[in-house]
Amino acid sequence: METQELGRRLESLLATKKPPIAIAFLDRAPADVPRIDAAQPAGCGYWRVAAEEGKVFHTEAPDHHGCPIGAHTHGVALPPDVAKQLEGMIGTMVGLEYLTMAEIPSIPTRKKPFGVAVYSPVAKAPVEPDVIMVRGTARQMMLLAEASQSAGVLGEGPTSGRPTCAALPLAIDTEKTASSFGCIGNRVYTGLEDGEGYVAIPGKRLAAIVERLAVIVKANAALETFHRGRLPA
Repeated sequence: METQELGRRLESLLATKKPPIAIAFLDRAPADVPRIDAAQPAGCGYWRVAAEEGKVFHTEAPDHHGCPIGAHTHGVALPPDVAKQLEGMIGTMVGLEYLTMAEIPSIPTRKKPFGVAVYSPVAKAPVEPDVIMVRGTARQMMLLAEASQSAGVLGEGPTSGRPTCAALPLAIDTEKTASSFGCIGNRVYTGLEDGEGYVAIPGKRLAAIVERLAVIVKANAALETFHRGRLPA
């Protein structure tokens, strides 16, 4: 089943408010995929553009300089002035005790050099995605976690923590799902609601997860009826 059809099934099965988005990291952009017309203050802002506006577009390295930490997780080489901003931002976060210097080396990052990133709703994906970001409620995340577990690709350990964009390289590298409650920057730039979070799906595992999700959604509907029937009158 092609990626676009899988995207439509994923969105339908979860009944998400925002469509899941596809992200592909390529050496160069496909000829028919335009560059984003306005740079966002953070890389996760492109998730919002793809989901809310339904756009298919690509970004280049300078489009990620607005958020040095996001650029770091994406493997974007930073010019000296932007690298200095990253040092300053990290210094501020450490000063606020938001994180410690010891945590920084453990933040997941893409290992390959950054060329371009292609963004779109999964149902419009022009190329095979490296990772899919699903935004949803705790109930929707539950269904997706159960489907991932059933497919044998549920990520190990707790949520990926901050920054939210670290879930992308984590899912790609491990070929397992990575969940995130978001971070305050992501919530500001994407409008993520208080009751929402993310699951990052490695592109290679999308078909397996969607196949199991169809079974899990049906099973949960039946089990909910069963459990409600056991409640005292």
